[in-house]
Amino acid sequence: MSVSTVYLARHGRTAFNAEDRMRGLSDPPLDEVGLDEAHKLAAALADKQPAAVISSPLQRAVATAQSIADAAGVPARVDIRLNDRDYGPHTGAKRAEVIARYGSIDNAPGVEPPEAVRQRALAAFTALVNEHDGGPLVLVSHDAFNRALLGQLDPTLTDAPQRTACWNKLSRVDGIWRVDEYDQKPD
Repeated sequence: MSVSTVYLARHGRTAFNAEDRMRGLSDPPLDEVGLDEAHKLAAALADKQPAAVISSPLQRAVATAQSIADAAGVPARVDIRLNDRDYGPHTGAKRAEVIARYGSIDNAPGVEPPEAVRQRALAAFTALVNEHDGGPLVLVSHDAFNRALLGQLDPTLTDAPQRTACWNKLSRVDGIWRVDEYDQKPD
């Protein structure tokens, strides 16, 4: 039986998140708030009985995914296709400073173009769900990746942000993926 439910999650908070710095391919760990968020997210998603948990290779996503996998008693693995957007030379910069200088993140030189992120996110999602059979799948990624994918599945969610340690429920009905729940945070 092919996968019909995916929980698309965002990693817990890092110091870069707290300072509104562009994380991209940098690799900061979860901070204390992020560790707590990951544990709460793990408890919430373990109740969904996932068959597997797959994350981006960046440690903030790996740590979040491992918490979920441990709570659910299932394996966790890493897949580079879930990686964050590449902010190039602006990685680590304060978001507001980049916007002030270039008018938007998308205009900053060296940043992965939005269309490339959208194409990459949809291709990764499609491949990962087709590679798995059975129960729900949890994918742990990043704000830019999640927004890009959600916008592809539901145009009303284009560029709608994802809070740290949130999850989205995606369901396949009659061969079409839809977003059933968006930006959910555990209590």
